[in-house]
Amino acid sequence: MSTTVSSLPGAKPIGSSHKRVIFASSLGTVFEWYDFYLYGSLAALIGKQFFTGLNETSQFIFALLAFAAGFAVRPFGAIVFGRVGDLIGRKYTFLVTIVIMGTSTFLVGVLPGYNTIGMAAPVLLILLRLLQGLALGGEYGGAATYVAEHAPAGKRGLYTSFIQITATFGLFLSLLVILGSRLGLGDEAFQAWGWRIPFLISAVLVGVSVYIRMQLHESPVFQQMKAEGKGSKAPLTEAFGQWKNLKLVILALFGATAGQAVVWYTGQFYSLYFLTQSLKVDGTTANLLIAVALLIGTPFFVFFGWLSDRIGRKTVVLAGCLLAAATYFPIFKGLTHYGNPAIEAAAAAAPVKVTADPNACSFQFDPVGKKTFTSSCDVAKSLLAKKGIPYSNVDAPAGSIATVTIGDEVIESFEGGSLDKATFTATNKQFTDKVNAQLTTAGYPEKADPSKSNYPMLVILLAILVIYVTMVYGPIAAWLVEMFPTRIRYTSMSLPYHIGNGWFGGFVPTIGFMLVAWKGDIYYGLWYPIGVALMTFVIGLLFVRETKDVAIDH
Repeated sequence: MSTTVSSLPGAKPIGSSHKRVIFASSLGTVFEWYDFYLYGSLAALIGKQFFTGLNETSQFIFALLAFAAGFAVRPFGAIVFGRVGDLIGRKYTFLVTIVIMGTSTFLVGVLPGYNTIGMAAPVLLILLRLLQGLALGGEYGGAATYVAEHAPAGKRGLYTSFIQITATFGLFLSLLVILGSRLGLGDEAFQAWGWRIPFLISAVLVGVSVYIRMQLHESPVFQQMKAEGKGSKAPLTEAFGQWKNLKLVILALFGATAGQAVVWYTGQFYSLYFLTQSLKVDGTTANLLIAVALLIGTPFFVFFGWLSDRIGRKTVVLAGCLLAAATYFPIFKGLTHYGNPAIEAAAAAAPVKVTADPNACSFQFDPVGKKTFTSSCDVAKSLLAKKGIPYSNVDAPAGSIATVTIGDEVIESFEGGSLDKATFTATNKQFTDKVNAQLTTAGYPEKADPSKSNYPMLVILLAILVIYVTMVYGPIAAWLVEMFPTRIRYTSMSLPYHIGNGWFGGFVPTIGFMLVAWKGDIYYGLWYPIGVALMTFVIGLLFVRETKDVAIDH
């Protein structure tokens, strides 16, 4: 680490005691993010293992919802463990969180699937995801606060930027273990049982993490506060029950962490799902492309953390939000152009349209797998969504039978509500065969052709997305730590961070693909992160103060 830091203009090498603090905090957090992101990286496969009873479209979306469930409870973990951290100490709290995280992840690796224990499988999976989310809710605030309270004035952005790297390293490590397992076992064995191996490995990682964290001492700023008797006896009440503090929490959420979160998850998760689900790029190839982009972009976490010590946290973070919002559409269209040009060419030469009565079109999501989508509009859209075909919508008069237009060819759908199951299945097969034949004629591919993909350009575009991530994420820990007083810092900074990242960010893939399934436009899901990023830019610019020169020992 010292090589990286000392190479920055005007930077002095980090001392050995600070290196130990940063390394121990960062390494434990890497393992914790590794545990958490295994699920995200394997969402499509886990959907097949644990949500077998659902239809295909709902299966993937519900798997994403189970992934997002871990994010949904992170703010509650922030409240519970933030309070403990402000009352008892930083070190003790993130020892507890990593044990909970590692145990939950290991149990996912031994959990029977839907075909073995039925509905109990997804229920238990979601319970374990909730435990993971609670643990992660207490982890980040502890690690960031602990490192920042060890850092000398003027270097908090630099020191805490190493904590920011951990999330990317955790994702990168999870991708490497998944790829190694997949390549070592073969795709068939990996899908059958080998996907469990990365989860089981977490038992070793958590053991290493606990040992390392046991060697740490409590934060000097926290020790001083306790020695002087200035600690808070009711951190929750003080943080959220007093307007002067609650106002800072609200501004930190909407003017900093919400935009940071959607940029983070769009760059590192939504891009992966876009490659595999929308562009039909092979899963192994997509993971490798993301891994290379992460390698290229990761040093920029430290660079932007260091830069925020010079020009301010606010400037760097808000610039990242604005750049992302302004360029997401051309970047993702570039991913299509270089990743699966056949889709782009076919969509231009023979665009697909669904002409239907809008009142007959349902939102294509069934969380319990019991509802059947039988209207002519639903039949048509379900088929296209399942195949990842981009289409536009044209309103038709009430009561019209929906049609699918592929280029100049018009194919009529059918009303299935009055048909028995056997007749519906047979009629749907005839309709599907007609649509598939015409899509093939029009040049729409079943999968991306590796010989036509431009991998260097894909890596460049993905690396740009990762660099946006480093802009918004590198300085965020220092910015949040500096906003709040020591006595309630763990509690106060953890809640906006985890609402932002757990709710605004964690739901990016789910909301994005719901919007795509609704509208048919493969880029429509980008409106969600763009809207949130712009909101944060405006609120942060107008209402959130710069903090890089404030003292934090109060």
